[in-house]
Amino acid sequence: MNMSTSSNLETRSLLDELCNFDKEGILDLGHPLLNRIAESFLKAAGVGVVQAVSREAYFTAIEGCGTANNGGAVPPEVTGAKKKTQSLSGLKGETSCKSIEALVKNTGKESLQWGLAAGLYSGLTYGLKEARGAHDWKNSAVAGAITGATLALTLEDSSHEHIVQCAITGAAISTAANLLTGIF
Repeated sequence: MNMSTSSNLETRSLLDELCNFDKEGILDLGHPLLNRIAESFLKAAGVGVVQAVSREAYFTAIEGCGTANNGGAVPPEVTGAKKKTQSLSGLKGETSCKSIEALVKNTGKESLQWGLAAGLYSGLTYGLKEARGAHDWKNSAVAGAITGATLALTLEDSSHEHIVQCAITGAAISTAANLLTGIF
């Protein structure tokens, strides 16, 4: 019985840890701003990894089905979508080492972009809230604009117009999210 009690306590403490995950956070870097930035970065980077790998798996499966069903031709809607999403260009049937290397490199880049966006946005909204003493749509708009412009700068072919469009889009999305927070 002593063993089952010990195991039960370990299970409960793990369950308690999982239940309190959002309350306590992942890291304690000594300052709420640093904690918020680091936690947002890590969580979003994880989402970026899952998104990049699942997207590549999807396109690999589609190309495999397309070559079997269409006599080797990949449907144009798939190739167009793949070009737009900046798929992993190194995964074209080369050796396994090159494919894995390309997957890791591009997944890392994608997760860095997701983490950068979340960490920067979270840090800016927190900093603006502390500086202004209010958390409102204005903080969200400024943080979204700066985050959008920064993400545009991480792309290889960013032009002035593209940076401005991303800043406007970031501001609009974050403002809408802030205004809709209490509705749903």
